[in-house]
Amino acid sequence: MQEALSILQKYWKYDSFRTPQAEIIASVLDGQDTFALMPTGGGKSICFQVPALMQNGICLVVSPLIALMKDQTANLQKRGIKAIALTGGISTDEISDLLDNCQFGNYKFLYLSPERLQADWIVERLKNLPINLIAIDEAHCVSQWGHDFRPAYLKIASLKTHFPKIPFLALTATATERVKKDVIAQLDMENPAVFQKSFVRENLAYMVFEAEDKLYRIEQIVKKHPQPSIIYVRNRKGCLDTASQLESLGIKATYYHGGLHITEKEKNMKLWMEEKVQVIVATNAFGMGIDKANVKTVIHIQLPENLENYYQEAGRAGRNGEKAFAVLLNSPSDIQYSENQILNSLPDKKFLKEMYVKLCNFFQIAYGEGIYEQFSFNINQFCVQYGFPALKTFNSLQFLDRQGIISLSQEFSEKVTVRFVIESKEVIRYMSLNPQDEEIILTLLRTYPGIYEIVTAINIPLVAKKSGAKETQVMAVLLKLQERQIIEYHAKNNDSTVTFNEIREDDRTINRVSKYLEEQNSLKKEQFEAVLEYATNNTTCKSRQLLSYFGEKDSNDCGVCSYCIQKNKIAIPVTAGEKILHLLKTAPMSSREIQFHSKFPDEALIFALRQLLETNKIELLPNNKYTLK
Repeated sequence: MQEALSILQKYWKYDSFRTPQAEIIASVLDGQDTFALMPTGGGKSICFQVPALMQNGICLVVSPLIALMKDQTANLQKRGIKAIALTGGISTDEISDLLDNCQFGNYKFLYLSPERLQADWIVERLKNLPINLIAIDEAHCVSQWGHDFRPAYLKIASLKTHFPKIPFLALTATATERVKKDVIAQLDMENPAVFQKSFVRENLAYMVFEAEDKLYRIEQIVKKHPQPSIIYVRNRKGCLDTASQLESLGIKATYYHGGLHITEKEKNMKLWMEEKVQVIVATNAFGMGIDKANVKTVIHIQLPENLENYYQEAGRAGRNGEKAFAVLLNSPSDIQYSENQILNSLPDKKFLKEMYVKLCNFFQIAYGEGIYEQFSFNINQFCVQYGFPALKTFNSLQFLDRQGIISLSQEFSEKVTVRFVIESKEVIRYMSLNPQDEEIILTLLRTYPGIYEIVTAINIPLVAKKSGAKETQVMAVLLKLQERQIIEYHAKNNDSTVTFNEIREDDRTINRVSKYLEEQNSLKKEQFEAVLEYATNNTTCKSRQLLSYFGEKDSNDCGVCSYCIQKNKIAIPVTAGEKILHLLKTAPMSSREIQFHSKFPDEALIFALRQLLETNKIELLPNNKYTLK
């Protein structure tokens, strides 16, 4: 392994491999199929990059994540290693030229998505390449029991026919025992060597706190630990709102979500990476391929969809080996909200069929026709026209995309963007002179609080509905404001493209894939129940709960999570409830106000408030203040 170590030192400047990188590399070099389960931050890419550089030829890397492909190819190129990625938006001629470069240009890595393997002509071109290793990244996608199953991954096994002597290396950061076995079977791996690194992160303290005032708790955490932090939220609006709230508290923050323009993504990422801001507030679009070693805290302020994603996102903290914190803030209303967001937005077979039929009608595709036709597509317009709920529709479209029935461009964002370019007092003056426009403008300002600072994507049907106006009236007001140089305004007619990959056969098409839909829905429900158990179970070590989920049953209490700390604390004073009752005699108070006056620790306060609520001595008012009953 001396040559492997020399390559590691030359290109990555590391003096040694992490366990079990060296063993995986040796297995691959022996020509053996290999499965590697290495939790996030474990250095998976090294396991195929080093052996590929030790051999003649090129390594084929199959990855579902465009951002990750771009990130890894850029990093390889910075190190003087020739790498190419066949990402979206590349024409057939360009792909052909890139494959020529791979064949004759001494390239070492070719990255492509599993969907590319569905094109026979690309597979034919791959046959002519001197491939020395086939690496399958995010391999849990191969399994229908994986949290991000993509049927296109099932095509990878056919590469075995064309490259029978080339080893497969399957890599994933999150897989249960069932997923691991399924991946090995689906990839047709022959007696693979299996390497599984423990999911234990000894330096990471998993904390679950019940918090009514989440912003106050976030402020406490990030001010106590002033190192880089990530806050995960569920949607784009939450990114901007939370970042703005933190800024108002004197905490430097920026945000990141999939709807931002690439230049804004890069600018915000750079601010955080260079530590010009402490906090980046992000959706789960952020993180893949991001390797910042000194992240101190990762905070989730809503329940995640599954523990696989949560473990991966939480694991971005403490990669430098120093103590770090993965915090989940939970409130009683979160469960119902998350059920509505996650479970109630899952399409069933009936809805999927109805949506598919309407989609075909929307583009006037006749039965038995439509294959390879491409259309511009506005999801909001489609949902308004047919009265479909947006999230459920989006999930249905994604499902059809993953089944290969349609191809959907993934840049879902409104193509009407607005930014006010005059001061707020001048906007008020304009409204006083043009009262007929006031309600629409006020709706814009209330719905999009950041519209003064940044170019903001707006939803025209939503603004129309909230303001009680017609969509044509909203558009007319926007055009008037643009003419008077009050706003920057840009508009396109569509927010996506949809390509039909099959002829229209309503019942036959949906019946063929409905089994997968039912299995995926069942899986998502199981996963969400596991999230609820993690968030609400106060009798088990949080680290043990996560380890058990991933199949590690014989673990010990970690000693540093929220459960372990609470278990080891001195009993809560009996007088806590009495003191709270005494305080509430003066006036109703929020939990923050009670804590300020009582000086009780967070856990003691929450415990005492629960007891008083259960015994009907106090009640919680709609304004989130407690009062005597």
